[in-house]
Amino acid sequence: MQKSASASSLGPGGLDLSDIFFKPIQNTSPPSPTKRHTKISVIGVGNVGMAIAQTILTQDLADEIALVDAQPAKLRGEMLDLQHAAAFLPRTKIIASTDYSVTVGSDLCIVSAGARQIAGESRLNLLQRNVALFRGIIPPLAKYSPGTILMIVSNPVDVLTYVAWKLSGFPSNRVVGSGTNLDSSRFRFLIADHLDVNAQDVQASIIGEHGDSSVALWSSISVGGVPILSFLEKQQIPYEKETLEGIHKAVVDSAYEVISLKGYTSWAIGYSAANLARSILRDQRKIHPVSVLAKGFYGIDDGDVFLSLPALLGRGGVLGVTNVNLTDEEAQRLRMSAQTILKVQSQLGL
Repeated sequence: MQKSASASSLGPGGLDLSDIFFKPIQNTSPPSPTKRHTKISVIGVGNVGMAIAQTILTQDLADEIALVDAQPAKLRGEMLDLQHAAAFLPRTKIIASTDYSVTVGSDLCIVSAGARQIAGESRLNLLQRNVALFRGIIPPLAKYSPGTILMIVSNPVDVLTYVAWKLSGFPSNRVVGSGTNLDSSRFRFLIADHLDVNAQDVQASIIGEHGDSSVALWSSISVGGVPILSFLEKQQIPYEKETLEGIHKAVVDSAYEVISLKGYTSWAIGYSAANLARSILRDQRKIHPVSVLAKGFYGIDDGDVFLSLPALLGRGGVLGVTNVNLTDEEAQRLRMSAQTILKVQSQLGL
């Protein structure tokens, strides 16, 4: 399943036409050993996985993309559909298989596979099914690409990033969850929409759980370098905390709204994951709110827990956590968010 029939082998008896189509250059030297071949594997070819793969392709982030899924027919169909767009995209080798050996040598493995919630099923039971699924995903990825960075997108992302860390045996800097990177984009969009400016000029973050207990860092929001809350105070412009909470609630509810309207989310998380992949593989050293091992930061000391903090990302994965000056209320809410996740983790038996 790894590739479609190649035109280069359509000659008589399967002759490889590429060998006679081009006349070789004389006295050549081998390619430079410093030239890097970048490979990304995407596990799960559902709506989210394919949005991620498609965005990575269009942004020219990899020389090779490997797709893995348990459904061979859908997997081959998705692979062929992407391959057929080759004339419109940067040259990228696209392969696919139900066997994890196809991921060998990956620089980055993005896991979007996950079980869907059944009507009436508890969140804990759903989580247990996803943990069972990860037991069949993470060890093979670690086996075939022992130097890779794992990026977890599957939900609940914070707990499953912890699960991936435990199952892989990797150091914590090489396991990261997409976390609140997308939540923060939604946050920036809503603030930009209120002020009628470009969202790229808004610096704003959501941290903590990717979920109901997330924390909006209102104290550090700036637009064009101007801190919003201190600006309003200096201008003696009153603002109501309820208004701010309303914007945060809209961020939390955004995914639910999209799912209720179209049945799933895909494009925004695709761009979010590609955004993280670029920062990691291109060694951009950009700061993203992503799910990392949070123990020892901001007073979180009760246990090993992954939640989103403003983290510096580069070729080594998570390079550090930014020392943001939180208000007492923000710090308290962050610790409460950590407790929410720890409570769920304690029921996993890992």
